[in-house]
Amino acid sequence: MTDIAADPPSSARPLRGTTQNILEMVRTRLADLRKSERKVADLVLADPRRILNATIAETAEIAAVSQPTVIRFCVAVGCEGFQDFRLRLAHSLALGTPATHSVLLATDPPQAVLEKIFDYTITSLDWARHHMDKEALGQAILLLENATAIEFFGFGASGIVARDAQQKFPLFGVPCGAQLDSHQQVMAASMLRPGNVAVVISNTGRTRSILDVAQTARESGAKVIGITGSDSPLVAHCDVAIIAETLDNTNIYTPTISRIAALVVIDILSTAVALRRTDEHFQRFEMMKKHLNELRFTEKE
Repeated sequence: MTDIAADPPSSARPLRGTTQNILEMVRTRLADLRKSERKVADLVLADPRRILNATIAETAEIAAVSQPTVIRFCVAVGCEGFQDFRLRLAHSLALGTPATHSVLLATDPPQAVLEKIFDYTITSLDWARHHMDKEALGQAILLLENATAIEFFGFGASGIVARDAQQKFPLFGVPCGAQLDSHQQVMAASMLRPGNVAVVISNTGRTRSILDVAQTARESGAKVIGITGSDSPLVAHCDVAIIAETLDNTNIYTPTISRIAALVVIDILSTAVALRRTDEHFQRFEMMKKHLNELRFTEKE
């Protein structure tokens, strides 16, 4: 069994360390597994809790494979062995409904689509919450609390998040902007000054124009906060980086999940900053809400 204990090939190692959801690792590696190893994978995906409480011998018997095959499967999905696999499986299940079960199929009826997308969204947000750097979040709140102006930047789905953040300017308590046009973004970043904060949003963190904007903002003297989905190239251009990591899934709705996670981060930042403002700020905020309510119909009308 010495060949089993040897270091796994690079293609079989986890992409983001041992914190990655092992159920997602199994699903994404499924096509690369040997036929016998795939039997173990199918068993895990079909009933992960059953494997969590099984021994290696029981797992091999249920999957109708040998015990060395079970070990090879564990190594192929980036684990050191069967015990390591079970520990990571327990961690994944502790986060909630396995996101692996949320993969959409062409045969899914509307009810199944509803259940899967809700399950996947809830699980993915829970994953992001458990993996978010609380210290980085605190540093970002401090920068925003002391900012004299805030500019939000993003493209596509991230641009929607930037616009949502900009409309929360009453909570931030300072002038806020959100430019979505690339030329306007460069202009806005160039005009930032010390005391200003640029919040640069990109789930991939690899959009060249966004990286340029972050660099330009820093060169202008502003502090840069990045909101991204991984330890991406954007992180190197930021004073503080908030990583809102979401689980990988089909391309049908992954952008929506990452956008929701980024929107939640914006809610956290804006609310935390508002809670640090003075009583005078809260009074003005309440007056604004009163004026907005006056624009709405009431039941008596």
